Amino acid sequence: MNADFIQALNDLEREKGISKETLIEAIEAALISGYKRNFNSAQNVRVDINRETGEVKVYARKTVVEEVTDPRLEIALDTAKEMNPNYQLGDIVEIEVTPRDFGRIAAQTAKQVVTQRIREAERQIIYHTFVDREHDIITGIVQRRDSRYLYVDLGRTEGLLPLHELMPTDDVKQGDRIKAYITRVEKTTKGPQILLSRTHPGLLKRLFELEVPEIYDGVVEIKAVAREAGERSKIAVTSHDPNVDPVGACVGPKGMRVQTVVGELNGEKVDIVRWSDDPAEFIANALSPAKVVHVLIDRDSKVSRVIVPDHQLSLAIGRRGQNARLAAKLTGWKIDIKSETQAREEGLWDPEAENTAGEDDAWAADEVWEADTDTAGIAVDAEPEEEGAAGDAASDVSDDTVTDPTEPR
Repeated sequence: MNADFIQALNDLEREKGISKETLIEAIEAALISGYKRNFNSAQNVRVDINRETGEVKVYARKTVVEEVTDPRLEIALDTAKEMNPNYQLGDIVEIEVTPRDFGRIAAQTAKQVVTQRIREAERQIIYHTFVDREHDIITGIVQRRDSRYLYVDLGRTEGLLPLHELMPTDDVKQGDRIKAYITRVEKTTKGPQILLSRTHPGLLKRLFELEVPEIYDGVVEIKAVAREAGERSKIAVTSHDPNVDPVGACVGPKGMRVQTVVGELNGEKVDIVRWSDDPAEFIANALSPAKVVHVLIDRDSKVSRVIVPDHQLSLAIGRRGQNARLAAKLTGWKIDIKSETQAREEGLWDPEAENTAGEDDAWAADEVWEADTDTAGIAVDAEPEEEGAAGDAASDVSDDTVTDPTEPR
């Protein structure tokens, strides 16, 4: 090795951020192993690389003793004093034992060590770059797919998008540019592994953050997200500024903001509802676009009974119970939906009485919410159920069925 090698290390430190001193120490440690392996030496040796010239020297380290039993590790006191009168018993004497052709071995070893360290450093840089972006959105280009993953080029590395994390409506091909959510960044023996998702609720949240400046600035906050990827989603929003309408901010002028999000999700329907710290009011809002006239809740069991107009029952339940199911996920409450006629027949509600919840019913509400506004939320691309479909929709969520909430990831 020579001064050019030292200059190359300086360049690596500047370009790759790998410490020159760290590299030299790693090369010295590797050269010790190389020396012992190539020269069948069991001596305690030290390798020194000159930081200016790149010259490599090998020193055997021997302990000063009265009587030598192992000449490879020990040196007699008399012999040591001939080298330096100041040596005492127990001191360490270093004797240069650099082989004649050690330069070739040193160069080869140095190349291997530097290559390995560069690879490790780049992996560390990539890992730290992406671990800071965990739970964030990223754009990549589809490279290929196999039976388990879609491989996405993220620039300096490749992301793995499991096929079950693709939306049902995704039809991606090689070369397509897609947005995905980083669910996890892991260290592996082959480098960092970046796992992506297109179905995670966080993707919807991040897309709104990109499109709605008020969310990015913190004026509007997304409080909850419930999603059935590729079909329908609900988000609950609130405003920290009384002059800013959170639902209107997310919809945007002429619906442009939310339509951009819907377009990115291949037409997935999105309901934007107003969040409330009053659970009964929040539940009523979450069932948007259905209109709710009455909500009874039991805080102890986290069960709510919602009363809707007869003609809104199918809309409140949704196709295959989807609207009620998403509302339950969004609010974290079990929801049982009744029409006005059903509620009156069961003695749960009388519009002329103050609040009722049948005397013979073991379940009793401790709070009640009455509708006084029609601006709870906005459904984007939500198609109303047909009047005649009420029976079919209701069959999926029966009168006595309570939808179990599943917390969004």
